[in-house]
Amino acid sequence: MYKRIRDLREDRDLTQKAIARALNCSQQVYSNYELGLRDIPTDILIKLSGFYGVSVDYILGISDDPTIKK
Repeated sequence: MYKRIRDLREDRDLTQKAIARALNCSQQVYSNYELGLRDIPTDILIKLSGFYGVSVDYILGISDDPTIKK
Protein backbone atom coordinates (compact mmCIF):
# COMPACT_ATOMS: atom_id res chain seq x y z
CA MET A 1 0.00 0.00 0.00
CA TYR A 2 2.73 2.47 0.94
CA LYS A 3 4.62 1.96 -2.32
CA ARG A 4 1.37 2.43 -4.22
CA ILE A 5 0.67 5.86 -2.81
CA ARG A 6 4.23 6.90 -3.53
CA ASP A 7 4.01 5.56 -7.09
CA LEU A 8 0.69 7.35 -7.66
CA ARG A 9 2.21 10.62 -6.48
CA GLU A 10 5.42 10.25 -8.48
CA ASP A 11 3.57 9.20 -11.65
CA ARG A 12 1.80 12.56 -11.50
CA ASP A 13 4.98 14.52 -10.69
CA LEU A 14 3.53 15.78 -7.42
CA THR A 15 5.39 16.59 -4.23
CA GLN A 16 4.59 15.23 -0.80
CA LYS A 17 3.85 18.80 0.22
CA ALA A 18 1.22 19.16 -2.52
CA ILE A 19 -0.52 15.94 -1.50
CA ALA A 20 -0.33 16.86 2.19
CA ARG A 21 -1.96 20.20 1.39
CA ALA A 22 -4.78 18.42 -0.48
CA LEU A 23 -5.26 16.07 2.48
CA ASN A 24 -5.04 18.89 5.02
CA CYS A 25 -2.11 17.33 6.88
CA SER A 26 1.57 18.15 7.26
CA GLN A 27 4.22 17.00 4.81
CA GLN A 28 5.84 15.00 7.63
CA VAL A 29 2.61 13.12 8.36
CA TYR A 30 2.17 12.32 4.66
CA SER A 31 5.81 11.23 4.41
CA ASN A 32 5.21 8.85 7.30
CA TYR A 33 2.25 7.36 5.39
CA GLU A 34 4.48 6.70 2.37
CA LEU A 35 7.23 5.20 4.52
CA GLY A 36 4.80 2.95 6.38
CA LEU A 37 5.68 4.58 9.70
CA ARG A 38 2.11 5.65 10.30
CA ASP A 39 -1.15 3.87 9.55
CA ILE A 40 -3.32 5.64 7.01
CA PRO A 41 -6.75 6.46 8.47
CA THR A 42 -9.82 5.42 6.52
CA ASP A 43 -10.84 9.01 5.78
CA ILE A 44 -7.41 9.70 4.28
CA LEU A 45 -7.63 6.54 2.13
CA ILE A 46 -10.97 7.75 0.81
CA LYS A 47 -9.53 11.21 0.08
CA LEU A 48 -6.53 9.67 -1.72
CA SER A 49 -8.87 7.49 -3.76
CA GLY A 50 -10.87 10.52 -4.85
CA PHE A 51 -7.79 12.65 -5.46
CA TYR A 52 -6.12 10.08 -7.71
CA GLY A 53 -9.33 8.66 -9.20
CA VAL A 54 -8.46 5.10 -8.20
CA SER A 55 -10.22 2.59 -5.98
CA VAL A 56 -9.38 2.18 -2.31
CA ASP A 57 -8.81 -1.52 -3.08
CA TYR A 58 -6.10 -0.48 -5.53
CA ILE A 59 -4.39 1.73 -2.94
CA LEU A 60 -4.56 -1.09 -0.38
CA GLY A 61 -3.10 -3.59 -2.85
CA ILE A 62 -6.21 -5.77 -2.79
CA SER A 63 -6.67 -5.22 -6.52
CA ASP A 64 -4.33 -4.40 -9.36
CA ASP A 65 -7.20 -2.71 -11.20
CA PRO A 66 -7.30 1.00 -10.32
CA THR A 67 -10.82 1.42 -11.75
CA ILE A 68 -13.46 2.58 -9.31
CA LYS A 69 -16.40 0.16 -9.48
CA LYS A 70 -19.85 1.72 -9.46
